[in-house]
Amino acid sequence: MPLLRQTSLLGNTSRSMRSRHLMMIAIGGTIGTGIFLSAGSSIALAGPGSALLSYVIVGIFVYAVVISLGEMASFIPVSGAFSVFGTRFVSDAMGFTLGWCYWLQWYISSELTAAAIILQYWTPKLQAWEWAIIIIIPVFALQLIHVRVYGESEYWLALIKVLLVVLFIIVGLIWDWGGVKGHPGPGLSNFQNGQAFVGGFSAFAQTFVYAFFSFGGVELVAVAAGESENPHKSVPRAIKATFTRITLFYILTILTIGLCINYKDPTLLNAAYDSDVAASPLTVVFVRAGFKPASHVVNAVLLTAVLSAANSCFYAIPALLASLATGCLTFLTTIWGQGVVFTWLLNLTGISALLVWGSIGVVSLRFRLAYRAQGRSLRDLPYTQPLFPLLPITVIILAVLMFIAEGYAAVKQTPFSPKNIVATYIGVALYVLFYGGYVIYERLYLKPRRPHFVPLLQVDLVTDAVWQEGEGDQVREKDRQQELAKRESRGLKKSFVWSIFRHIY
Repeated sequence: MPLLRQTSLLGNTSRSMRSRHLMMIAIGGTIGTGIFLSAGSSIALAGPGSALLSYVIVGIFVYAVVISLGEMASFIPVSGAFSVFGTRFVSDAMGFTLGWCYWLQWYISSELTAAAIILQYWTPKLQAWEWAIIIIIPVFALQLIHVRVYGESEYWLALIKVLLVVLFIIVGLIWDWGGVKGHPGPGLSNFQNGQAFVGGFSAFAQTFVYAFFSFGGVELVAVAAGESENPHKSVPRAIKATFTRITLFYILTILTIGLCINYKDPTLLNAAYDSDVAASPLTVVFVRAGFKPASHVVNAVLLTAVLSAANSCFYAIPALLASLATGCLTFLTTIWGQGVVFTWLLNLTGISALLVWGSIGVVSLRFRLAYRAQGRSLRDLPYTQPLFPLLPITVIILAVLMFIAEGYAAVKQTPFSPKNIVATYIGVALYVLFYGGYVIYERLYLKPRRPHFVPLLQVDLVTDAVWQEGEGDQVREKDRQQELAKRESRGLKKSFVWSIFRHIY
């Protein structure tokens, strides 16, 4: 049986993750494989303009997801938020399905394959599965220790990634604008002469899966909410930081890569058509900007970033032993090549992410309907999503439209191949299989029979809540008084030190 992380449904969740841990997880905790590697594929496939537009659309979609989810996670901060919320607010089948789809979204093999790709920059002697063994053992062992160890390790790993991305954007833009002597940059040439948008709508639609994969993990802050201190304060702060994260670490990064590297450049990771993959676009830009010695440092940081993402993979999903076993699937790279395997894993995890995010819109609507049906005041929510029900409805509509676009792209892709359709919709098939399978199990084996959808008046809004009905204003006032007391204490200390300084001098 998989080793399960404790949650409120299985025991007591450890409230050991500090606010700074949660904030750094929200800002940079899962930046890794997608933006560092697959971003190059989206540019090579449809041009820098299409890739940028795709990332903007998915960024808006994901931001709506995180805001909707943050409302629920700050009120009921439980680990395994998606499956718990799905079970409580919609149905047992929804919770079961979201749990397994989220596990597929955090498919550890994709991170290990990405690590092997990065390590090929130094040496091709070791094969991907050999690197996987070296990498996966310490990451797995880390998860068996206290949750604060995860929080602290992820804090520093995420900080390194954040600094790298900021440095890359600065260096890339300076080089592109001709600011590096002896190394002229391309300027705006990659966006001119019809190079910004290539391949038509079908190519543009295909870039969505790369964007899904890149953005995967922005919702991790809600998963970590159950183990954070003072979740009613720390979760809303971390949720609000998502906008900055999306803009800085995804939109500006894809823009910088598109400005610096032409879509025809062979160094871009075009794994869909070539099993021989190149270095990360970030490393390529540093080399071309004249910082070749620094490229080794950059590649090393990229490796830590992917390890951080793998660390988050294990944390996000409770079935640690099952995740360890699937990580061993990286041996497939020895048969089909790293690029081919990476692309299939990318499709599986990307579509699984879209399914989970679209479902969160449904769960959010059911949560609010139950909240209103039970006569509760919005004042009791630590964080209230703006413009309800606009955001969850937007999530559902965009999810459906992007699924249609993905299907259209798979059919129109040249040369046509049935495996493209299978790769695109394998996640959908599994979603239907999980949900339908549980419904059959529910009907045949669970006695007595219960309504499939949880009645609104029976939705549990009490268990694990940060406070009970009517206590929100009291807790806020208590927090306000404590904050005032801290400020006064700091002010007294400063006055005392200043008085001693004046007396001496």
